[in-house]
Amino acid sequence: MTSEDSPFFNHLGLVWAIVIVSLWVGTFIVFLGLDLAALSPFHWAAIVLIRTFFHTGLFILAHDAMHGSLIPSNAAINQGLGRLFLGLYAVLPYDRVQSNHHKHHQSPGKPGDPDFHNGIQTHPLFWYFQFLGSYVSIPQMTLFVTVIGCGLAAAILLLHVSVTNCVLVWMVPLILSSLQLFCFGTYFPHRDDRTGPQSTYYPKLLSLLVCYHFSYHQEHHLYPDVAWYRLPNCRS
Repeated sequence: MTSEDSPFFNHLGLVWAIVIVSLWVGTFIVFLGLDLAALSPFHWAAIVLIRTFFHTGLFILAHDAMHGSLIPSNAAINQGLGRLFLGLYAVLPYDRVQSNHHKHHQSPGKPGDPDFHNGIQTHPLFWYFQFLGSYVSIPQMTLFVTVIGCGLAAAILLLHVSVTNCVLVWMVPLILSSLQLFCFGTYFPHRDDRTGPQSTYYPKLLSLLVCYHFSYHQEHHLYPDVAWYRLPNCRS
């Protein structure tokens, strides 16, 4: 039996999910309780970057679920966890995101690709907002604002968390995470539609930190059912 046939390997997606979600929850609780006024700007930046990394991890887990590679042995659990992680990420509708993402894989960088600028909004900033609009409708944005607003109100008024903590630990990482996913999952790999999806081969540790190996983007499109942590192994 090879390592890839072992029970541990078959459940490695679940192991990674437990690790990432545990660290996401743990850093959220710990950092919300810190006295940020007593810390330096360097510590503030470190907190934001750490929280951004683990928040992006939630989307990466949901993305694997969309491709059936999070829990490949159980489709129901795979989809259920995908919905949970995408909800925790930004109250996003799993069915719509999954449908659009599969359309992206069917025609990357071509008409009909909801992630692509289609020659209209080619500037990165405009493309970013078009990208967001493909996945978030007005009703969904209303739901997002309502849920986030209630969460912030509860944290500030009931739990007495400072506004600064809420902004640095919760809101800024969410915004930076969306930019991270856009840059390394859409803009850099697909900015040249004539060549198809392109990869950028950073050293493995840097590739992990940049965006969970999404820089191996050509490999992801060639092998979409391969989980994020195995993408470096797909490089030809």
